[in-house]
Amino acid sequence: MRPILVTGFEPFGGDAVNPSGEVARALHDRTIAAAPVVGIVLPCVFGASIDALRAALDAHRPRLVLALGQASGRGDFSLERVAINLDDARIPDNAGAQPIDEPVVARGPAAQFTTLPIKAMVAALRAAGHPASVSYSAGTFVCNHVFYGLQRAVRRRRWVRSGFMHLPCLPEQAQRAQAPSLPLATMIEAVRIALEAAALHREDPRTSEGALD
Repeated sequence: MRPILVTGFEPFGGDAVNPSGEVARALHDRTIAAAPVVGIVLPCVFGASIDALRAALDAHRPRLVLALGQASGRGDFSLERVAINLDDARIPDNAGAQPIDEPVVARGPAAQFTTLPIKAMVAALRAAGHPASVSYSAGTFVCNHVFYGLQRAVRRRRWVRSGFMHLPCLPEQAQRAQAPSLPLATMIEAVRIALEAAALHREDPRTSEGALD
């Protein structure tokens, strides 16, 4: 059976830890929905992150891909619906690059949409008692950059369903960032639940998860 690929990021912005990378490491070599999990940590660097992701897609030929990232201001598990073709960095990446108003892919489409059943994933998380929502903005930093690159990369790999999920901070980050947080064990369990729902549901239910603002 083709594996599930889970990606996270290395720490950035002065943090010593990134929950997305910790979850990816923790899930590596586990089995979810009868499939082996490959967890990798991407560099928090424009360009190089997509290169590493493409190499992992070629090496492992996964059937599901869930890319994870850290969203310091959010207190829930945010399933992203759309990535935009824009890099606009508020801070430099880990290589010192700070693109402003640049496309992720020159002459690429304005947006790329997830192919995961994110509403079903949100419902499964809520049923298990975890805070979760559908998000319509993955930002304009390396998270959105990777999400856009992922959805573009899998267009020719039609057996792959893929998308992006933002995680809150870890408790050890929260005091410095003055942000909501969740324990690592909670995040690992939530990502497992989300992946099981993604494997179970080929299509999303027609339920509203829209936003007014």
